Amino acid sequence: MRFCRFDDDRLGVVVDDLVHDVTSVLDRLPPLRWPVPRGDHFFNHFADLRPRMEEMAKTVEGRPVSSVRLLSPVANPGKIVAAPVNYQLHLDESRADKQINFGGQVKTIDDYGVFLKAPSSLIGAGDAVVADWPDRRIDHEIELALVIGKKAFRVGEADALDHVAGYMIGLDMTIRGTEDRSFRKSLDTFTVLGPHVVTADEIGDPDNLDFEITVDGEPRQKSNTSLLIWNVRRLIAYASKAYTLYPGDVIMTGTPEGVAPVAPGNVMHARIDRIGEMSVRVTG
Repeated sequence: MRFCRFDDDRLGVVVDDLVHDVTSVLDRLPPLRWPVPRGDHFFNHFADLRPRMEEMAKTVEGRPVSSVRLLSPVANPGKIVAAPVNYQLHLDESRADKQINFGGQVKTIDDYGVFLKAPSSLIGAGDAVVADWPDRRIDHEIELALVIGKKAFRVGEADALDHVAGYMIGLDMTIRGTEDRSFRKSLDTFTVLGPHVVTADEIGDPDNLDFEITVDGEPRQKSNTSLLIWNVRRLIAYASKAYTLYPGDVIMTGTPEGVAPVAPGNVMHARIDRIGEMSVRVTG
């Protein structure tokens, strides 16, 4: 199943190029009171809501996806976990490009581990990345993203994928400089998720997916998740050793070679095999 959040926080099931509004399913969510449980309220109950979503989608007339404004399909992630330098060729280009490394030594994910991005940086495909630091280079980084569907703490790699609700396209925007990654990648609008969530059962093995991004039609990045240094299973297992992963938490798996600057007026078009594609504007 594919589902999205759109327009004024509507919930939709996507079939082919149509979105079927199933927002009334959310009436089945239990009421919340302070302090709210950890995790995204929707993803905490997704397993129970999914059958009703699928049933209702068959009875509701669809609208073209192109006619709606796509929001981030994950509304309230408790945390966004990201993987630095997780493709060998991106490591090579980072070491060679002084506008990326700023004279520092770039190491591998084995040295860095994972890092956290601010949930306030999150937007969807229908929003725009704001690149309003004219004196700084701002780069696109396309990656496979996943959303956790079942609480995970210190899970093994063999069981890691059992905790995934689904997969999305992720854009991990970054401003180049000497600051820590958690700052440079957490500016408002610097985490783009979309265009929808594809449930894990439709993807199967996430470690063999082609993906690419163009900017104004110019090819920039193109790779396959089989080239990840730490694959999806290892990333989940590693992150869950340090943090309890709750439903709605997002993991971004890292970007390949080809990172390059964007500027106001550009349009980024991203695609991942078996997930879909999305176009995202850049504004100043």
